[in-house]
Amino acid sequence: MRLHALKKPEGLRSKKIIGRGAGSGHGRTSTKGHKGQRSRAGRSVRRGFEGGQMPLVRRLPKRGFFNIFRTEVAEVNIRYLEKLAAGTTVDIAKLTEMGLCKGTEACVKIIGRIELKHPLTVIVHKFTKGAKESIEKSGGKAEELKLD
Repeated sequence: MRLHALKKPEGLRSKKIIGRGAGSGHGRTSTKGHKGQRSRAGRSVRRGFEGGQMPLVRRLPKRGFFNIFRTEVAEVNIRYLEKLAAGTTVDIAKLTEMGLCKGTEACVKIIGRIELKHPLTVIVHKFTKGAKESIEKSGGKAEELKLD
C-alpha cells in the first residue's frame, strides 16, 4: 500500500471550507450573509427569542389548571388476571412482578368486566363496579386497601 494509491471512500464528501478567499467560492461573508445578528462572531440568542417580536410562548393564552396534589392511579385491566391460577392472591407486589404497574403509583385500580374462570383474591386500592362484580361472581374476593 502506497500513499498515492489511497482513495477517498465512496459517498464521503469533504467538509465545506469557508473564509479562505474569493477563489474558494466561500470567501468574503463566509456563507453567513450580510450583517445582521447571526453573522457576528460570538452571537447567541436565547431559546424562544424572536428578534424582539413578542415570543410565541407569551402570545398564546394560558389556559387550564394542573393539580399538583393529584394522586397517580395505575389502571390494570382484569383480563390480565385471568391467566393466573385459581386461589391466587393478587396484590400490588404481584402486579408489579407481572409488569402491570410500576409499584410507585399512589393508587392501583382494577378496571374492566369479564367472566373469570376461577376465583382470585384481589387486594388493591380501587375497583370499578364491573371488575368487582366479575371477581365476586367467580367466587373470589375484592378487598380494598385504604389510601394513604
